[in-house]
Amino acid sequence: MTKPLDPNIIPKYVNQLFIPPVFKPTIVKDPITGEDISHNYTISMTQFMQQLLPPMFPMTTVWGFEGTVEDPCIGEISCFRSTPGATFEAVRDIPVNVQWVNNITEPNLFAVDPTLHWANPNNMPRPIPPFLPFPPGYALAQSPVPLVVHLHGAEVRSDSDGHPEAWFTAGEEKKGEAFSKSRFTYQNTQEPTTLWYHDHALGTTRLGVYGGFAGAYLLRDPNNKISPLLPSGPYEMPIVIQDRSFNEDGSLLFPSNGVVPDVHPYWRPAFIGNTIMVNGKVWPNLNVERRQYRFRVINGSNTRTYNLKLSNNQSFIQIGSDGGFLPFPVTLTELLLAPAERADILIDFSMLEPGTNIIMTNNARAPFPNGPIPDPDTVGQIMQFTVLDTPVVPPNKLPAELNKIPVLTPDVPKEVLTLNVIFRQPTMPLELLLDGQVWGAPVSELPIVGSTVEWEIVNLTGGAHPIHIHLIQFQVLNRQNFDSTKYREEWIKLNGEPPLQHPTISLPVEPFLEGNPIDPPPNERGWKDTVLMMPGQVTRLKLRWAPQDANPKKVKPGVNLFPFDPTFGPGYVWHCHIIDHEDNEMMRPLKVVDCPIPVANPQSCCQVMVEGDTQLVPPALRDEPIVHENAVYAEIEKVCPEKVVISGFIRRTITYTALLDNGIEQEKEIVDDIPFQCAIDREDANEGDKFRITGATILCEVFARTQNFGTDPNTDKPLAYKFVEKDIVKVCIRKGCIR
Repeated sequence: MTKPLDPNIIPKYVNQLFIPPVFKPTIVKDPITGEDISHNYTISMTQFMQQLLPPMFPMTTVWGFEGTVEDPCIGEISCFRSTPGATFEAVRDIPVNVQWVNNITEPNLFAVDPTLHWANPNNMPRPIPPFLPFPPGYALAQSPVPLVVHLHGAEVRSDSDGHPEAWFTAGEEKKGEAFSKSRFTYQNTQEPTTLWYHDHALGTTRLGVYGGFAGAYLLRDPNNKISPLLPSGPYEMPIVIQDRSFNEDGSLLFPSNGVVPDVHPYWRPAFIGNTIMVNGKVWPNLNVERRQYRFRVINGSNTRTYNLKLSNNQSFIQIGSDGGFLPFPVTLTELLLAPAERADILIDFSMLEPGTNIIMTNNARAPFPNGPIPDPDTVGQIMQFTVLDTPVVPPNKLPAELNKIPVLTPDVPKEVLTLNVIFRQPTMPLELLLDGQVWGAPVSELPIVGSTVEWEIVNLTGGAHPIHIHLIQFQVLNRQNFDSTKYREEWIKLNGEPPLQHPTISLPVEPFLEGNPIDPPPNERGWKDTVLMMPGQVTRLKLRWAPQDANPKKVKPGVNLFPFDPTFGPGYVWHCHIIDHEDNEMMRPLKVVDCPIPVANPQSCCQVMVEGDTQLVPPALRDEPIVHENAVYAEIEKVCPEKVVISGFIRRTITYTALLDNGIEQEKEIVDDIPFQCAIDREDANEGDKFRITGATILCEVFARTQNFGTDPNTDKPLAYKFVEKDIVKVCIRKGCIR
């Protein structure tokens, strides 16, 4: 068996930085005007060998993207494959159509954990302990490999968004339940920015991205007035930073020993590599001329957050974030970049002496923010810049304003959401959740197209999470500390222990706040689609379910300004972009709806006393314990003028020791549904209006006891023939849509 490769023996800066070529499209033109109508591509996902380590080491089996590219120097067109994949150069307002082809016929490179909620193309039963070691793992899980590509940060219709359940295997032989097509359309109507594309298959995203399925997608606007002032051509490039670990034979090392192996045999909550790879090369060097360069930096790592600095303490300028140009240039000496975040930065080498070597360093703990400090001899280094002896080219002066970012004003009620973690022991996480719900729970986020809302996301975990929301770019309002212990206690009193079996009841965070709100740093004041949420803090976002550049006067709930229907298709998702977390329940569906909600839309509730008698047949032995568990289910029965009628039931599960007719004692389980009904007063209720349940829970158990006692004539053992329970149930509603 091959051994892990010691990163300390890998020579640094022997590799030269690989600059991915640009995919060449087939261009469809208007026959009359000659203008481009669309740019079309066929891109395959394949397995091959690539030299990631320095040349004296073996090549590595990787996954990557294959398509037609053009050599910028000689103009030769060829088929090219690499990880990261070649770069898409898209033009604003010219749609891109990509036919994605899954050509992976080999088994998965890494251990697929079939105990997770995953794509499962073979519909294999969930295995039970004791689990098989890996290798070999489970053959039905290892092949075929399900894949689907997500263009991260794109404004796109949901059937082209790379929904986690829209996966497909080689030859499209097997497909996920959300699959409708493999030819995706990207409208490119949003602001020019740095996007990236990567695998997004349910439960295996961490494996697909780690294997190599990632690449840059640069959206340009020829009419933008800032772009001509910036470095371009050979002086502009994507920088995709990823941490990796290797074996001595050159293969990628991805751990397959779970932290809770009797539950998830192969899944680990956070992959942290011991080697840094940039653009598919380990610790590369880039020779730079004495001038300014533009770097489109992408954190493509599974878990690792970076805090990037230059070894000579030189400052640099950030001009863009996830969603495009910042409001103004921001001068930095360090850059914190969480997984999936992007930064558009300018580094000026014009004043440096020829032969100068500068190292881009990293001092962020991993996992962030409480993990170990990075080893300065390995993962504390990213790449090297070597200054060539060339003429000095001074940089262009940038304007004080780069972009106008509108002020967003919420027009629907604020939403409070939580980040949760479930532990076996304090250091052994079983799964991570959004708002206490698993991926398969009913959709709870139902934003109205055209609406603007504030989300308060309360981090109840001990780590930082980069949260990504599909379809839109949002704005970071602020962050604020809160008493996480007290909030967690009250949240559990209200909802119970996660994962929940009922809609989450939101708990306002205001009574638990500490200190004053913390404004976002200047480089977070542009458009974002991914934001780092720190432990012990509530992060406030403003989300507008409309295009970035929409006219504020035309944006209102119920009005769709996207160039497509965002309510069409399987819907969108929001999730943690620590993709090890995403793969184990830290992702939730999100469905855009088209009916407006009134601005004044309070939550209304009813309380009802529910009493039910359950016959114990056969009878229960009174001297043995009787265990009962309850779950509440509720739905809108009818909407009347000024009344909303609720019907539901308590599903009572009673477990007890029964005495059978033949005198044998046996464990027995009875499930009994106890119905209830209540009405909620709503002045804004009219027949035909839509309401949705926002919470249904048992507030209080008034009593629970056995009745109808007797004895068995053969044994004289005391028996109970009836179980009676009385509970107070609370059901809450809001006006809105249900999809």
